[in-house]
Amino acid sequence: MSAEAASIRWGADGLIPAVVQDHTSREVLMLGYMDAEALRRTLEEGRVTFWSRSRREYWRKGDTSGHAQYVRRARLDCDADTILIEVEQIGAACHTGTRTCFEEEGADGSVRGRDLPATIDASPEETTQ
Repeated sequence: MSAEAASIRWGADGLIPAVVQDHTSREVLMLGYMDAEALRRTLEEGRVTFWSRSRREYWRKGDTSGHAQYVRRARLDCDADTILIEVEQIGAACHTGTRTCFEEEGADGSVRGRDLPATIDASPEETTQ
């Protein structure tokens, strides 16, 4: 294991967030989560693999949709608790059919990527009660 990989600060659930960015345009495409095995697969195979928190299984972007992500660079942030993966994106990055997960309306008509207000009235603790 490289020194960089050994320095990763995994979350309590064994996962690390992975921000996916287009390597040419620098556009943020999506966010996924990886465990050590997903990261290993991503780096060794050159295709982005995530851990699905809801399905509890690995998934490689594009295996069912054909909208693949080819790794061009992977970097740890300054705290070693987030990964930035620069990719060559083929097709849509979002499961709704849009290029990014931050667009206002998905190809399926779903509303995504809405701007947040300049201020938030309630703290996160208040909104979960």
